[in-house]
Amino acid sequence: MINLKIHKNKVLIAGANGLLGQKLVNTFADDFEIYGVGRKTSPSLAHLDYTSCDITHRRDIRKLVQSFNPNFVLNAAAYTNVDGCEDDKENCWKVNVKGVENLAQAARSVGATFIHVSTDYVFDGTEEEYTEASTPKPISYYGRAKLAGENAVIISEAAHAIVRTMILYGTGANIGPNFATWLVNKLSKGEPVPIVDDQFGHPTLADDLAKAIRKIVELNKTDLFHICGSDYLSRHDFAVKLADIFDFDASLITRIKTADLNQKANRPLKTKFSLEKARKELGIEMSGVEEGLTILKKQLSGLDH
Repeated sequence: MINLKIHKNKVLIAGANGLLGQKLVNTFADDFEIYGVGRKTSPSLAHLDYTSCDITHRRDIRKLVQSFNPNFVLNAAAYTNVDGCEDDKENCWKVNVKGVENLAQAARSVGATFIHVSTDYVFDGTEEEYTEASTPKPISYYGRAKLAGENAVIISEAAHAIVRTMILYGTGANIGPNFATWLVNKLSKGEPVPIVDDQFGHPTLADDLAKAIRKIVELNKTDLFHICGSDYLSRHDFAVKLADIFDFDASLITRIKTADLNQKANRPLKTKFSLEKARKELGIEMSGVEEGLTILKKQLSGLDH
């Protein structure tokens, strides 16, 4: 009997300790050899082959990528504090541009495909709908840095795919709060929450995004994709829906305007994405808000691991 060893594709995941990074690790775990990279000294997920490495250190990341020699490099690492980016432009640029450039060039050096995650904040939010062909017009430093990161990927000449997403939510091990989990925390304590009703977008379950990225890998797609939740609604309406699904008191949620918050960074108020290309080329269907929040509720209650 001939014993054939099945060769697994190797995937390196940068930002492996964050929400999306953890979902990518879990999504790729069964059929791929995975290597995680992050800033923490040890991984948030046990049993993950992992090295602590800062993506802004070009030589270190290049050495690491060349040592593992992956088929795919997935970048889920980013500096995502939008207002923080206005205060700390240097660090924002280092992570969201230089770090991306380092990863893309390292991927190219080993012939790996680089998959980079970007954002709706590359747009100004004034168009009726955004397709992959829409012209970016960022209105914050974070948005400008993320767009520069996209351009760094293109300039690197690495085989690549860029995925723009938004309002990522979900749960994981030792992750910071996202919009949905912050709402759950506040509403579960009976605390009032003022929520903007003039910012619209597509809340995206992190599990779904990870599965879509796996699809990009499996189909070996090298392109730009808009991938987000299927429902388009205001932050306020998302909060009300969450209260309904989690059986919280919706009267704790009050309406405010973005201008009331006096935030440092400008936000695109309406970023409706066309999902047609992703549906057609990847064959994916993303969860709507009700389905996504129902999954989150199960995860938070420990019924679904």
